[in-house]
Amino acid sequence: MAQKASIKGVILNQDEQAVSGVNIKYSNNGTQTDKNGFYYLEIPENQDVILQFTHLSFKPITITIHLKAFEVYEFNPVMLANRTQISEVIIRGNENKRIKGITTISPEVIRKIPGANAGVENLLKLLPGVSSNNELSTQYSVRGGNYDENLVYVNDIEVYRPFLIRSGQQEGLSFVNSDLTSSVNFSAGGFQAKYGDKLSSVLNITYKKPKALGISINLSLLESSAAVEGTSKNGKFTAILGLRHRDNSLLVDAKETETNFTPTFIDAQTYLTYQLSDKLELSFLGHLAINKYNYEPLTRQSNFGTLAQPLALIVNFQGQERDQYDTHFGALKATYTVSENYTASFIMSAFNTKEQEHFDIFAEYRLGEVNTTIGSENLGEVEFSKGIGSQLTHARNDLDALIINLEHKGQLKINDHILNMALNTPVKTLEIVFKNLKLLIRQVFLYVHHLLNFQTLNPTPLLPPL
Repeated sequence: MAQKASIKGVILNQDEQAVSGVNIKYSNNGTQTDKNGFYYLEIPENQDVILQFTHLSFKPITITIHLKAFEVYEFNPVMLANRTQISEVIIRGNENKRIKGITTISPEVIRKIPGANAGVENLLKLLPGVSSNNELSTQYSVRGGNYDENLVYVNDIEVYRPFLIRSGQQEGLSFVNSDLTSSVNFSAGGFQAKYGDKLSSVLNITYKKPKALGISINLSLLESSAAVEGTSKNGKFTAILGLRHRDNSLLVDAKETETNFTPTFIDAQTYLTYQLSDKLELSFLGHLAINKYNYEPLTRQSNFGTLAQPLALIVNFQGQERDQYDTHFGALKATYTVSENYTASFIMSAFNTKEQEHFDIFAEYRLGEVNTTIGSENLGEVEFSKGIGSQLTHARNDLDALIINLEHKGQLKINDHILNMALNTPVKTLEIVFKNLKLLIRQVFLYVHHLLNFQTLNPTPLLPPL
């Protein structure tokens, strides 16, 4: 049997108080001091043994000891407090964002949040002052403003949303592609004048500037997306490309109205940058969206009333709705560093949207009593109609809008101050064409004909009913 030596003692602190829980170890063996600071440890004899005394609140102690067989050595160390004197610590919040009233949204949260239309708008609608009356739409209003009073910027380039001939119509995917974003900031009022007009809100987005090759693919029953990013070997050229496709048919299968509903949305975006020199950088932002909204209602039955008198509303539809929203956007930006204190940017952008809403839907409805006889073959069906009626909705709405914008932005640094300046020259051509002139002329003709007949039958001049 091996013969061993031993070491024992008590460990105190600089105030001569016992220290419990001190770890004493060598190699893979060790022990701890008890609540009174005492310890006992057997070690190999006739060799150098390195002992370590450690504790979280005290500085470690290391000794090398050499004992003979059966020798007992008493060692009573005093451990010093482990204190580190550091300089003054100042904790500051992000004062700039607090002053601007900016809310920062993580792109990771945007990618993971569920919704009828995946995008940053799902989070914006939850913020104070932001509201929306249609979960299938990416439009939102801020503090009572209109849906078209929200500024959107991508890398300092102002982008435009679909105008929408009718409010609340399904216009498609959000402009913001979360797979391409690196930061998202939102302000619901009180933002700086550098963002432009006095509107309701500002959504400021920064797209990525990749440093390596990356590919991401997302597949689901509602939406599929893919994104590719990369850079050249010398790092002067960077590119990101995002493709998205979404079909919301599954969201409306549980509606009371039986329909053939096929809303399909396709979207492609790219952001390219090229460093021509140390002072000049060119960038291009492109966006293409083709959104189709095909709606063909068939039948609908709504049951209501009481147990004693159940009623049902049955509607039969004829016709269909064909809507399409095509959006094209391109912007070229040149950033030139004139000096260390002045940076100039020149932006030229063009936006074109073509919106079409064509529908003829004829509805015949009847209100009746429901069969409540248990065991009857016609249980739940309408047996007696109390009222009948019909309704026709018709529209031929076409919108073609073109916006060309030229802008110069400058930033001047004067000591600890920053001066921003801008010169904006928008060129807008907005044309709205309603193709239902034939129906309008016919209605006017019928109204005049009715007016003449009414005056013939009633000599007393009276205003005809509208």
